[in-house]
Amino acid sequence: MTLSYLPQTAFIFMLIFGRIGTMLMLLPALGEAVVSSRVRLMMGLLFTLVMIPVVKDQYGVLPPTLLQGFALLGGEMIVGLFIGTSARLIMSATHVAGTVIAFQIGLAFAQSNDFVQGIQGAIIGSFLSMVAITLIFVLNLHHMLIAAMYESYTMFKPGAMLPLGDFASMAIATVASSFTVGIQISAPFLVFGLIFYFGIGILSRLMPQIQIFFVAMPANIALGFLLFMFLLTVMSMWFVDHFVKIISQFT
Repeated sequence: MTLSYLPQTAFIFMLIFGRIGTMLMLLPALGEAVVSSRVRLMMGLLFTLVMIPVVKDQYGVLPPTLLQGFALLGGEMIVGLFIGTSARLIMSATHVAGTVIAFQIGLAFAQSNDFVQGIQGAIIGSFLSMVAITLIFVLNLHHMLIAAMYESYTMFKPGAMLPLGDFASMAIATVASSFTVGIQISAPFLVFGLIFYFGIGILSRLMPQIQIFFVAMPANIALGFLLFMFLLTVMSMWFVDHFVKIISQFT
């Protein structure tokens, strides 16, 4: 009985884990910072075990030198980093929208811990990020993320030359589209803020003896929350459409 196949199998496992593990650490919903690193590591190992029978034929034989092996591993990690980062950039739409909305309804200084960014951010942005992550699981969009792991082997063959120019172009396009969607989500609040502050300005000129700040701020927050309540469903669907559009490029 011979075990000569073990080095080749271990090498393929390492390469697949390099791509899948890197991708999983960055994907939204599956790779959030609030998820324990041990849990994400176990998920990466399990996904790797599932992928081995499907994609092992795309890998060549064990390279003769250690340097070539590390070069192949680096290429796999770059592919995973690119796809994971592209998916992660989609979440910036909720950050942009939340920041703009918070400014318009007077809650810019209301900060909370954003588990998506890992830092403090506007409370509206943190809430929208949580809603976005919830929708990804509720609508089974995380299945698209798992499909992107498999389809990445069709788009980026192991050992092939990496299209770094295309990587940069797509990253720029994803950032631009996420910013655009963020502004579109917050557009009603931009209109609301313009009309509200314009009316407050006229009122302060007509009745300068009134303390406009103490009258306007509670009304601004109350009307802002009311508008937010009515538009939350529409804003969520804007994000879902944007998410599907970007991830579909990998599936």
